[in-house]
Amino acid sequence: MSALVTTLQAFFTDRLVAQRQASPHTLAAYRDTLRLLLIFASRERRKEPSDLDIDDLDASLIGAFLDHLERERENGVRTRNARLAAIRSLFRYAAFRHPEHAAVIARVLAIPPKRFERRLVTFLTEPELDALLATPDRSTWTGRRDLALFGLAAQTGLRASELLGVRCADVHLGTGPHVSCLGKGRKRRITPLTKTVVAVMRTWLAERGGQADEPVFASRLGKVLSRDALEHRLAKYVEAAYERCPSLKKKNVTVHVLRHTAAMRLLRAGIDTSVIALWLGHEQVETTQIYLHADLQLKERALAKTTPSHVPPGRYRPPDKLLAFLEAL
Repeated sequence: MSALVTTLQAFFTDRLVAQRQASPHTLAAYRDTLRLLLIFASRERRKEPSDLDIDDLDASLIGAFLDHLERERENGVRTRNARLAAIRSLFRYAAFRHPEHAAVIARVLAIPPKRFERRLVTFLTEPELDALLATPDRSTWTGRRDLALFGLAAQTGLRASELLGVRCADVHLGTGPHVSCLGKGRKRRITPLTKTVVAVMRTWLAERGGQADEPVFASRLGKVLSRDALEHRLAKYVEAAYERCPSLKKKNVTVHVLRHTAAMRLLRAGIDTSVIALWLGHEQVETTQIYLHADLQLKERALAKTTPSHVPPGRYRPPDKLLAFLEAL
């Protein structure tokens, strides 16, 4: 049995599961990456995957694999970098177990992530959000559930996995109403709720009538909603809200866009970015800086403070056409 086989198995069982207690999502992402890599390396080296060794996965092969992801599988740069991160994690683990392969491992670890253009985040304005939340049919069980679901998402900024993982016992509507969730990196965090969301959630939980360990947002069969079902329901309501708010047609609205919306609402209310980072469960405060770039109103207020004192604040507006005609005479 080659060193790669034993290292790969120990990487999942010891490193990810036992030591890091990685989430199922992380395990699945790393599994898929390394499976694709082994299939590619097997074809390039003309060996069975179980016969491959660490030296077979040198920097040139890893580079060819990354190019293969972009060109043949048509993966984006973000996916390419995520695959590279999984590979580098494996090789960092291999460096401690097999120092005799240090040269090959060091060259692989030296492969940098690819830079890419970062787009401004998409978020909903207040009229757009109101139009979206007015769409669910409150006369139906599903509509009342979805109103509570997406209303909670837009106010708390919970991730899709966090929303689906909320249990009945995690919602507290008494003094200091809040929702508790197990977030990314297995970090438990608490997010306060507004009076409007509290009223909606109280009505829904009374109708839901679930046990403490049951999901708050379940299907009619009592099972946890899937991520695909969540996005499908949201897309349906966004399309129905076009008539109320045509500007929604220009935006690709996902559950993560509702998370961005929650962050932008806090930012425009004057909340410090360090508090917003805690609210969203960001590991680093720098991650929250993307919302500063997206907020044009914040930049306009900053510009207004830098204008000369004799210039009235506000946007430039052209003069009336009739007055402009008279002034031109």
